[in-house]
Amino acid sequence: MIELAPSILSADFARLAEQVQQAVEGGATLLHVDVMDGHFVPNLTIGPPVVASLRKATNLPLDVHLMIEDPDRYIPAFLDAGADWISVHQEVCVHLNRTLAFLRQHNVVGGVVLNPATPVHTLEEVLDMVDYVLIMSVNPGFGGQKFIPGALGKIRKLVAARNDRRLNFRIEVDGGVSLENVGEIVRAGAEILVAGNSIFGRGDPKSNTESLLKAATEAGLMKV
Repeated sequence: MIELAPSILSADFARLAEQVQQAVEGGATLLHVDVMDGHFVPNLTIGPPVVASLRKATNLPLDVHLMIEDPDRYIPAFLDAGADWISVHQEVCVHLNRTLAFLRQHNVVGGVVLNPATPVHTLEEVLDMVDYVLIMSVNPGFGGQKFIPGALGKIRKLVAARNDRRLNFRIEVDGGVSLENVGEIVRAGAEILVAGNSIFGRGDPKSNTESLLKAATEAGLMKV
């Protein structure tokens, strides 16, 4: 099943609830929340209070992507705020096994993220602990960047590893997802698509969501 997760990083925060609702009407089934600390990535975004506000405004699962240096310190606050999914970066989790175990113990959907330069094999020891792997197809920090084609090879490697080991984690992609490339991203094996600028950048979020989801679903059918 292909799912579309609008990234609120690109939304108009003065109209956030309205734009989120429009994306839901277009078929979005997750809401992607980028949390940045200005250290691990060169940008500052939102914290637990905004997540708590979103929790009141939508029934969609909140997919919280922690782009921060010390995720273990803040995970409990995001759980309390209502996060349903939480993903952490391999690059900052010194004790990744322990972090993922904590997420599982607290019944949250737990994921791990790889930056563009981080190889898939660094996850060999934890793939059986994750619910999803998020492949960054841009260098994290800002919306509106161009898709890095090397992400397609990483998606295919994850699909192969999942099949070889008979695991069932899902594969998510974040960065530069658009109508022009969503087909090849899905055919490579991605199942959850994060899109910000393509949904909220211009035009109507509802129709943008519908168009992107339609193209992704058609590509998924061609893959079968």
